[in-house]
Amino acid sequence: MMLRAGYWQYAGRPGILRPGPHVLATLLMVAAAFSCAAPSCMAETTGTGAVPILVYHRFDPVRRGPTTVTIAAFERQLDWLAAHRYRIVPLQQAVDILQDIAASDGPVAAITADDGHVSVYTQLYPIILRRHVPVTLFLYPSAISRASYALTWAQLAEMLRSGLVSVQSHTYWHPNFRVERARLAPDAYRAFVADQLARSKAVLARRLAVPIDMLAWPFGIADPELRAAARRAGYRAAFGYGGGAARPGVDPMDIPRIPMSDISMSGAIAEHPPAARLTTMPERAAP
Repeated sequence: MMLRAGYWQYAGRPGILRPGPHVLATLLMVAAAFSCAAPSCMAETTGTGAVPILVYHRFDPVRRGPTTVTIAAFERQLDWLAAHRYRIVPLQQAVDILQDIAASDGPVAAITADDGHVSVYTQLYPIILRRHVPVTLFLYPSAISRASYALTWAQLAEMLRSGLVSVQSHTYWHPNFRVERARLAPDAYRAFVADQLARSKAVLARRLAVPIDMLAWPFGIADPELRAAARRAGYRAAFGYGGGAARPGVDPMDIPRIPMSDISMSGAIAEHPPAARLTTMPERAAP
């Protein structure tokens, strides 16, 4: 049997092993993770000034999945935030807090939903109205009123009138920029990126009569070239997918978000420590 240095050590008698320092450290971390199941652990993990920006996709009465949250679980998550005195603020306000433009008198969180699935209207919207919770939708407009799973322009207009829902860009048809960079010549790739960023912004602004100045990166893919392109396109902030709670001083073109499903709120923090990035493929309409 091979023994990794520091993991297991002979206890002085043949065949008897005892844990080394690495195993003991690991056991301590596991114990801490279990103790972190308590809801108060989220506030401890995020730290002073950190802003959890939650990202959802689909909502369902009973069915759960990697990017689908059940209504009961979502309600529990909102209850947890309220019980721990988190104030849910509009995403614009969260960005202002992170950029030290606005102050917060207590812990705040923000809620976003990506892609524009119809369950945002049928399942999430009634909860938004009942609880008076602000939510930002990141949409790729190629799917709106076209794909069977997607919201319609009429549904979006109704939600916007509530004053609780805002809409921002998720590019025009949610491309994987790594794939596009590999298949296109450099000039063609730069033109493609510029079109995805500008066309989404223009279509959403025209159809919904709202300012579009924030962006969610498809698959959380962002690099210096993409961030520069977003600035040129007129975005003030852009958001990743994963990476834990956002902290003051974060790059405004790559603000982390916490992917949400049926896990507990404290579990969501533990599952996605800093630098985690997820790449769940969404449904989308053809370009």
